[in-house]
Amino acid sequence: MKFGGTSVANIERIRNVARHVKREVDAGHEVAVVVSAMSGKTNELVAWCTEASPMHDAREYDAVVASGEQVTSGLLAIVLQSMGIQARSWQGWQIPIKTSDAHASARIEDIDGSEIIKRFQERKEVAVIAGFQGINAETGRITTLGRGGSDTSAVAVAAAVKADRCDIYTDVDGVYTTDPRIVPKAKRLGKIAFEDMLELASQGAKVLQVRSVELGMVHNMPIFVRSSFDKPEDIDPHANQPPGTLICGEEEIMENHVVTGIAFSKDEAQISVRQIEDKPGVAASIFGPLAEANINVDMIVQNVSEDGKTTDLTFTVPAADYTRAKDTITAAKARIGYARLDTATDVAKISVIGSGMRSHAGVAAQAFSALAGRNINIRAITTSEIKFSVLIDTAYTELAVRTLHTLYGLDQA
Repeated sequence: MKFGGTSVANIERIRNVARHVKREVDAGHEVAVVVSAMSGKTNELVAWCTEASPMHDAREYDAVVASGEQVTSGLLAIVLQSMGIQARSWQGWQIPIKTSDAHASARIEDIDGSEIIKRFQERKEVAVIAGFQGINAETGRITTLGRGGSDTSAVAVAAAVKADRCDIYTDVDGVYTTDPRIVPKAKRLGKIAFEDMLELASQGAKVLQVRSVELGMVHNMPIFVRSSFDKPEDIDPHANQPPGTLICGEEEIMENHVVTGIAFSKDEAQISVRQIEDKPGVAASIFGPLAEANINVDMIVQNVSEDGKTTDLTFTVPAADYTRAKDTITAAKARIGYARLDTATDVAKISVIGSGMRSHAGVAAQAFSALAGRNINIRAITTSEIKFSVLIDTAYTELAVRTLHTLYGLDQA
């Protein structure tokens, strides 16, 4: 069971979480719980680090920000004990959760779940684990997994203790066909395949961290997204499925819709490098420096320039990296040899996702004509086996999402 920041925001919410845990314990389940820091705490700790020194040591940053989860895990263990449930808190290093040494964005390398399993069997003890953190075995220092890392911790711990399922409790009651705040007709999905969820998460749906879905897919660990705001007493733990969305292997989904969901991201920027010589190595001269600067490039479109002799290359980067990306390309101008740089930050990416697309032709073509019918201009397109994305002006985001949601029958899904 994993609980995010809003679910453990204060002692009252932590008591609510404890009642959810108690329900599962009373039903005879062996339970490991992963908790995030109380909502707002991590931001406060990060701000303190920056205030102490804008150029701070990443190792010390991790020592500071990992303390948020330490507090929550201890508090939840105290509340569970007061309810008569055997429980103890675990920090990442005590299990241990071994990670790489990339401080502030470490990757999990190994988890030893044997001690937790032993305590399940001997003492029926609930393990309350601090999410988002681990230890680098070589340096012996605390590491953190990057924002949203508690989801990743939870799925990794579930795999390590060979759990039947990993329940992620959050402030929404599942995964929807798109953001319900934009499309009131958006429907909750009962089940979704790992692959579709991976695309939804990486294209802007904020329900789960991408790496947690990747881990679930690798270990074939079913992930169940559900709401912590449901009353613990109202849920029957023996019922097969309380309200929520099960993320599982494609083989468990009986009926595949062509389109599963629509994601969007307004945090995009577009950069067009105009009139470059059309010769081998020119793309490398643009994307090499961006890779060295650790900037992720998403959509890439190449076409012939107006003069017919040279080529234009257009690509998108996250809005947060826009200035760095622009400076990187400008600095490499002599090496690339381009005429001018055109940029835009008022763009949004709309992605249509569904593993059913593999066996259906013309899914993207329908979208293009529907958007044209609404006078929405498409700046760039990328496609893959189970998704396609279009880049449009930000002003049309809501209209585009609603149009496509209706087009693919998701209003009635």
